[in-house]
Amino acid sequence: MIIEDFTHYIRHLAQRFFIFLRWLLFSLLSGILVGSISALFHYCMVYANSARAKYPGLIFFLPAAGLAIVGAYHLLHDEKDTGTNLVLSAIQSREHIPMKMAPLIFLSTIMTHLFGGSAGREGAALQLGGSIGNTLGRLFRFDEKDQHIMIMCGMSAAFATLFGTPMAAAIFSMEVVSVGIMHYAALVPCVVSSLVAKGIAGYCQIVPEQFLLTGLPAFSVRSAAIIAILASLCAGVSTLFCMTLHTGEKLYKKYFPNPYVRIFSGGAFVMILTLIVGNQDYNGAGMPVIARCFENDFVPYAFLLKILFTAVTLSAGFKGGEIVPSFFIGATFGCLFGNLTGFCPALCTAAGMGAVFCGVTNCPITSLLICFELFGFEGMPYFLLSVSLGYMLSGYYGLYHSQKIVYSKYKTEYINRKTH
Repeated sequence: MIIEDFTHYIRHLAQRFFIFLRWLLFSLLSGILVGSISALFHYCMVYANSARAKYPGLIFFLPAAGLAIVGAYHLLHDEKDTGTNLVLSAIQSREHIPMKMAPLIFLSTIMTHLFGGSAGREGAALQLGGSIGNTLGRLFRFDEKDQHIMIMCGMSAAFATLFGTPMAAAIFSMEVVSVGIMHYAALVPCVVSSLVAKGIAGYCQIVPEQFLLTGLPAFSVRSAAIIAILASLCAGVSTLFCMTLHTGEKLYKKYFPNPYVRIFSGGAFVMILTLIVGNQDYNGAGMPVIARCFENDFVPYAFLLKILFTAVTLSAGFKGGEIVPSFFIGATFGCLFGNLTGFCPALCTAAGMGAVFCGVTNCPITSLLICFELFGFEGMPYFLLSVSLGYMLSGYYGLYHSQKIVYSKYKTEYINRKTH
């Protein structure tokens, strides 16, 4: 009996070791390939944003750039592309992510930023990584479930390269697909891909964003209550952002059913808004504005303007992402709250970023890890409180229609519904 049990144990140990070696090989491959392409994308984005800052008149070409983007998708017969929603759907089902998504999202996101659209870069990262990961899985004839893991590997690698947050990147792709459960089978592959991609980013001298906080107030009942109020308000702001994006998309499709007219009109609206505001703080991703918030330099209504600019841009059909704009919205709202209450504006800026990001993505563990990697561990109790409340109070709204809420946020109850 003992010999049989030992033989059984050795056999299963060998099987697990073989699975580990297999995933180690393919996650290394995914991390190197996706990390390298994402590094190239990063430098193209830096160039695009630098050129726009140097030549602000490029904003007048945004409508024409929109026509080129729609034309490119039409030329490659990908007019019904749903972006990140397609990536999430592919993990949940048998859908495939076409390889042509990678070059399309690469070029169209750069064009959106170069000519002044208001968007982030992570949408391109998730679609780039997901497309390449899915292609690798099909190339090596993986079964359907392992292809899903390869998609998550690619997403983690791209996220880690562009944001420099490997912990959050490894968890995000496992957490964002189905709220309430984690795809732990992808843990080792996503961790390896994320760390390898972070190494590629370091080799390419891509400096990660960091806003380390020091001299924070002691955690007390009073300070906890203030952060709780901020997080509750941020949940409302995150819901407003999601509703505005989804409503904007419906209105564009209703009044501008032709995609060429729709994106041209959206580019014209962004151009007019930029001229009205008088600066380009709300074009592009907005990282410089986030950095200024930590220096207590902010505009009180900046979060509302960023919601408007981003909704007008992305709902029209321009390409990019919503996550960095959510950082912008959370940072500017948090800084405003800190100044109104007189409570450590830098801490409120960081807590606001974490709470709004969590509210729009429904990813509390990722949000907490991003806070640690961006702001340091000193503010841990504040981040823990703001993220958990942002998650609970934001309800079932989210950026991605394909994201599923598997378990209720309020009860240990299986609901399996999509976000609003």
